[in-house]
Amino acid sequence: MTVQPSGSDSAPMIWPHGKRCAVCLTFDFDAESLWLAREPENAERLATLSQGRYGAKVGIPKILDLLRQEGLKGTFFTPGWTVDAHPGKVEMILKDGHELGHHGYVHYWPDPEKPSQILDEVDRGFEAMQRRFGVKPVGYRPPGSESCHYLLELLTQRGILYNSCFKDDIHPYRHILRDGRPGPIELPEHPSLDDWSYGTSHLRFPRPIFGADHVLGIWQEEFRMIREWGGVYVLVMHPQVTGRPMRMAILRSFIAFTRQFDDVWYATGREIAEAFAEQEGRSECWNSIASPPGSAPASRRGAGLS
Repeated sequence: MTVQPSGSDSAPMIWPHGKRCAVCLTFDFDAESLWLAREPENAERLATLSQGRYGAKVGIPKILDLLRQEGLKGTFFTPGWTVDAHPGKVEMILKDGHELGHHGYVHYWPDPEKPSQILDEVDRGFEAMQRRFGVKPVGYRPPGSESCHYLLELLTQRGILYNSCFKDDIHPYRHILRDGRPGPIELPEHPSLDDWSYGTSHLRFPRPIFGADHVLGIWQEEFRMIREWGGVYVLVMHPQVTGRPMRMAILRSFIAFTRQFDDVWYATGREIAEAFAEQEGRSECWNSIASPPGSAPASRRGAGLS
């Protein structure tokens, strides 16, 4: 039987500044890479490819304008391919002070049967960001929001602080690897908070498109309960989807809704992961002092942050 990655004991964090929950605005800046990875022949299907190009051409400038107006910082998980193909847009992201996260290279989904491809995706993505901008990202979202044991182990080896693709909690937690070592911190997300689920389609693979009231209602009601439970709200957006005119209005309305509450911490993935790590360190220090000699150490899962 395959052993699954250890997850969370669902222990809530104590959020900085006396806040009750955290909102993390994340953007998967795939551009054309998503369409090329799924079907390489799309390189000659120019209209199909243009759906991804919209994210760079229109979506990124519009999203950056909105975040600037709102005074908020986001996390942009960006494949190395996008860094190489659209360096000017990535530079805009960095100049505005946003976090650049790792999102593979050509957006190949991690396949446990292809470890060499996983290694190539991770290392080429690092190389592109370092070569172009001197940036070493600390956050990783796997293409397709999928993961495997080997990938978690590789991310740990490469010094990644946090991952964001698991769906098993609403609180941040620490992965435990197969050999018992601590892995990356997890910032869990969910398809209900992913714009791709509601806002994209294709003539050859049609999917229903959902309207503003439908999407905003789900995002707001999820926020209400995540706030009540003291969790982290990770909104997953794609510039080629949320960068569309109507969906920009949804994002603006959602931000306005959350600002009715004065106990929300708007933070990047890095800020949330660093806050978790700081509390984890304090908790483990306290446990080492409080535990009698010979007693078992506290589990790293959830880090005793309740």
